Amino acid sequence: MLKLIYVNPTIGSDSNSGSQQAPLKTITQALKQSASGTKIQLVADNYDASNGEIFPLVIPFGVTIIGNEQDKGSGIVINGSGRHFSRIFGSQNVTFVLNSGVKLQGITVTNSASRGTAVWIESSSPTVANCTFINSQREGVLITGNANPVIKDNIFTQNSANGISITRNSQGEIRGNSCFQTGFGISIGDSATSKIVDNKIYDNHSGVVVSGDARPFLRENVCENNTQDGLTVVANALPDIGNNRSPGNNIFRDNAQFDIQNASINKLISVDNQVELQSVNGKIQFFADPEPEPELKPELEPELETELEQNSNIEANPEVKPQLKVRKLTDVDGHWAANFIQELIQLGIVKGFPNRTFRPDATITRSQYASLMVQAFNPNALREPIQFEDIKENHWGYQVIQQAYQSKLISGYPGRKFLPNQNIPRIQVIVSLVNGLGLTNEIEVDLNIYQDSNKIPNYAVDEVTAATQNRLIVNYPKVEKLNPNQSATRAEVAVMVYQTLVLIGKVSAIDSPYIVR
Repeated sequence: MLKLIYVNPTIGSDSNSGSQQAPLKTITQALKQSASGTKIQLVADNYDASNGEIFPLVIPFGVTIIGNEQDKGSGIVINGSGRHFSRIFGSQNVTFVLNSGVKLQGITVTNSASRGTAVWIESSSPTVANCTFINSQREGVLITGNANPVIKDNIFTQNSANGISITRNSQGEIRGNSCFQTGFGISIGDSATSKIVDNKIYDNHSGVVVSGDARPFLRENVCENNTQDGLTVVANALPDIGNNRSPGNNIFRDNAQFDIQNASINKLISVDNQVELQSVNGKIQFFADPEPEPELKPELEPELETELEQNSNIEANPEVKPQLKVRKLTDVDGHWAANFIQELIQLGIVKGFPNRTFRPDATITRSQYASLMVQAFNPNALREPIQFEDIKENHWGYQVIQQAYQSKLISGYPGRKFLPNQNIPRIQVIVSLVNGLGLTNEIEVDLNIYQDSNKIPNYAVDEVTAATQNRLIVNYPKVEKLNPNQSATRAEVAVMVYQTLVLIGKVSAIDSPYIVR
């Protein structure tokens, strides 16, 4: 039977029943009355030794502590430290010790003691979500032994050593966290193999540091503006930042020393990550979508080759689509975007790779995107050409990049840079298509329909509004999440291009639950 205990340091008493009307005063007392399945509800207040708390707070199996998840624990502050004896590291200064099945949700934790750790997870499998870890004298969360926790959607800031430390044989999933203004955002050592996914790691001394024999799995993280490196690899460590079955989709940029520094004895393999070659150091081999087939154009019979002509900036031919001889792709059937991809193949706009795959979930670089735009729309020039410093005339995409730029379908970066090998973010695709069509906002749209509307860059608000009105945006797997700064996949780009053709009346609409309406 579920047991709910209320704690209120201001009006509570440890002799009370723990009901909402008669709350306990301390978490310490609530834990003494807890068994698996108990939930301890905290109110906004300070929980420290002056109010009777005894640290460390050891949370038994299956117990949940709940504060204010919506605001990441704002106003619910647990500040304290006590001696915890670790079987691995001996005596430690710790605020919380979490056993398996524990859930820590919506609280703020600080450990101001010398070398203090806010949360200690040793060979257990708890969940820590929507919390804030701030001003601890060592790290916010330490994971060690054979631990296998879930650490998601938390804030780690102003901790002296690390936001998160992962050691020994730990696994687990570190997802959706923000680590900033701390020592190392995430430190991974020994033989740890944790999954590090969709974290924002910025303004730290170093972003992610991987040492020892660690083999973590990094996907869709953003490591930027750190005062040393974005990703540092030392000793015998070898993080997985992408392979031929699973692109990395990490972004390493604008870090003061190197975006990636490989000082290990191993060669680091990078597949489909956003990183500038001049900002890396050490043995690193980069892979992206294969060339020399950048045009994404299928094998056509010569007499059937057509192009989409332009009346304004983007306008396609009204003729019936040609029948093309195309090879059947092996990795599209059953995919959420299969119908769109097959139609674009028949139109001659996209194609597969020589091994008969399309790689719908792989990313697409800015140069490949420019090529696709030219192939799809053959746009007219609307401005003078530009000589990008990082695009030489012998680059395979020189002409298509110039044509896409002159048509205002794509722009460069400051300093006359194009960054051709950078994965194109979804927001750039949206802005590109809206500008190409010359769309404007006809009605007001509440962009709060997107759960992550706060992540839309200010410069792109009008374009997202226009694209939403005109059903150009596709969000997979959650239609309410825009993920504007995430690298676009080949499937997402294909569907948004197809929706553009629908809007100008050149193809028939295809129904999909992932098109924002």
